Amino acid sequence: MQVPDDLTQVGFVYGAYGVAGWVRVRPFSEDADALLNVETWWLDKPAMRDVDVTQCKLHGGDVCAQLAGVTDRNAAEALKGAAVFVPRSHFPTLSADEFYWADLIGLTVENVQGEHLGQVTDMMSNGPQSILRIKPAAAADADPAVVAPERLIPFVDQFIVKVDKEAKKITVDWGLDY
Repeated sequence: MQVPDDLTQVGFVYGAYGVAGWVRVRPFSEDADALLNVETWWLDKPAMRDVDVTQCKLHGGDVCAQLAGVTDRNAAEALKGAAVFVPRSHFPTLSADEFYWADLIGLTVENVQGEHLGQVTDMMSNGPQSILRIKPAAAADADPAVVAPERLIPFVDQFIVKVDKEAKKITVDWGLDY
């Protein structure tokens, strides 16, 4: 099978679940819809390949799944550390004010004053909300040996003014000195 062009990593295998070959996957999304609603995942271990999901369920914030050809705990443990991918075209449709983390990574961030804050390099969750991890833009007069600390901005209505995926920009109500 040919590897789809739109594969997006949605989690990783971090161990076995039970003794019958089920794997435990840590999803990158709290609701894990992209994992729960597709019948085929792509794993990068031992090499990029597709694998059929025969059963799948949420368990304590993780996704536990039985994969075709994985029949015992040893086989499941051998997949530990594998990245789990799903074609983007299989993601559930979101409402206009919802975004997948993968859509936000790489966007530039400006505040309402028009000051460039940096670029989203990653996302993380602290439980109640998602947080943008932003690599600051280097100032023209900055010492290249000095690394500016990353910015962490909660992805909540109070701080996020606008997300413009077409312009690849997020506008925030966040000062340079925060």
